[in-house]
Amino acid sequence: MSTDVAPAPRTVATPAPPADAVAPGTVITGVGAGRGAVVAPLAVLRAAPAAPADEPAPADPAAARTAIDDAFAEVASTLVARAAAATGAAAGVLGAAASIARDPALRADAHARVDAGQGPATAVEGAVGRFVEMFAAAGPLMAERVTDLRSVRDRVVARLLGEPEPGVTLDRPSVVAALDLSPADTAALDLDLVVGIVTELGGPTGHTAIVAGQLGLPCLVRATGVTALADGTVVALDAGAGTLVVEPDAATRDAVGRRAARERALAQDTAPGATADGHRIALLANIGTVEDAHRAAASAVEGVGLFRTEVLFLGRTDAPGLEEQERAYRDALAALGGRKTVVRTLDAGADKPLAFATQPDEENPALGVRGYRLVRTSPALVDGQLLALGRAAATADGPDPALWVMAPMVSTPAEARDVATRARAAGVGTVGVMVEVPAAALLAREILAEVDFVSLGTNDLAQYTMATDRLRGELADLLDPWQPAVLRLVAETARAGLDLGKPVGVCGESASDPLMALVLAGLGVTSLSMSPGAVPAVRFALRRHTRERCAALAASALGAPDAAAARAVVLAGADPEVADLVG
Repeated sequence: MSTDVAPAPRTVATPAPPADAVAPGTVITGVGAGRGAVVAPLAVLRAAPAAPADEPAPADPAAARTAIDDAFAEVASTLVARAAAATGAAAGVLGAAASIARDPALRADAHARVDAGQGPATAVEGAVGRFVEMFAAAGPLMAERVTDLRSVRDRVVARLLGEPEPGVTLDRPSVVAALDLSPADTAALDLDLVVGIVTELGGPTGHTAIVAGQLGLPCLVRATGVTALADGTVVALDAGAGTLVVEPDAATRDAVGRRAARERALAQDTAPGATADGHRIALLANIGTVEDAHRAAASAVEGVGLFRTEVLFLGRTDAPGLEEQERAYRDALAALGGRKTVVRTLDAGADKPLAFATQPDEENPALGVRGYRLVRTSPALVDGQLLALGRAAATADGPDPALWVMAPMVSTPAEARDVATRARAAGVGTVGVMVEVPAAALLAREILAEVDFVSLGTNDLAQYTMATDRLRGELADLLDPWQPAVLRLVAETARAGLDLGKPVGVCGESASDPLMALVLAGLGVTSLSMSPGAVPAVRFALRRHTRERCAALAASALGAPDAAAARAVVLAGADPEVADLVG
């Protein structure tokens, strides 16, 4: 058995065969997240218990209501404890799940069902079912909350029935398989023994993929039928290829081993990012917590290109105070020791709801009051965070921190001007905005006239350009950053930066693709921010191409008729060693 993790090529998702037809060498395809590959036994998540179909009405409704309250409280306490022990994005999403378990409306609905004659487990399932319908009606972007709801339901029902919670017990390095993997499921795992994750549901930008990326694990989502495989089945999981091979042969195992060795070799190069002719492209890290900042500081990155500050706010009923925020930002700056740190202000709303900021009754929260638009409803929240950032920059220990601050979901030059005015008044020296919607890309020149820099969030830019929910895994092809419409908006933004002499970074998923990195460099992008584990391959790809060659590849991609053709033409024109690396 090998547990090496390595990069690999990517392919298109196709349906898996029926479980009873699975044979050694069978390939199950899905959508990969990251570039790693691993050979290891499969550990299938234990199924959640369900309420008995004939569960009787409680003889003592008051006692049943108390049992429900106790079960919800115990689940909430467990989730809070796991959140406290977790780091990064996992801590934030666990806190959000704990908030759901503490929701009095959920318990009240279950109480009413008990009073109507339902057994306690049946009542909990019914109550959660109603909330799932409500969340679903609020729009597909609430899908992540539906996962949390069902996770809480499964744990509460298990406690009411006196059965073990859903999960898996690991005794060796394993690839964990699940229908879906909630944050609570993830937190219950012995992560020292998890070498890969594969799920039948979810999307490449969902929480499972995010957590896997944070942990540096190869991940495959939308892998239909994988949970029907027998526990212990040895599989070759290849996130880059989007495949899982059942009982792989010696050749497949050897290929994974060779790629792992190459990945380790790439990691030995720690030089700054640059093309073959010395044109600098800063290689930065995406982080979400102070702990992430410490990890990034220990890796070969030139700073942080995206500090997602909403993790500090998730799972709370009130916003953290000014001093708490200032301390967190100051600690992160100190950890990075003066390296460039780009902080994104609070991106609440849509799939990141906050109790104290999310607007009620938004029919389409992805298009509602989210990101910097919070200044319309909660200006004190926005100004407070900017003030905390300004103070942190002024009081951080260590070398002079290179703090850059940017606001998400800005659509107009007037909004960019407002961001700059408020941030500078709070003591922030370098101010920018994210380019995530087509309007901002089309007006990049006017927006850059108001701020010091912009950063492209290609995940949301693809979502809004293609009118496709980024969490809908079955629509992943439309979210492909190689889509011509998305590439043209990126090019428009980069061209504005070149003309005005201002930095244009990319902090979305596309920055971690070595082939796309060549295109972005050719378009004039000045920095690429990604998970630290993706940096070595991107650095290698840039070093094998001159800036002129990158520009030629970018022109070829822009002229392609569709996403597949755009990637194919760049792959064909890339250095053979890079083409072999990415497949």
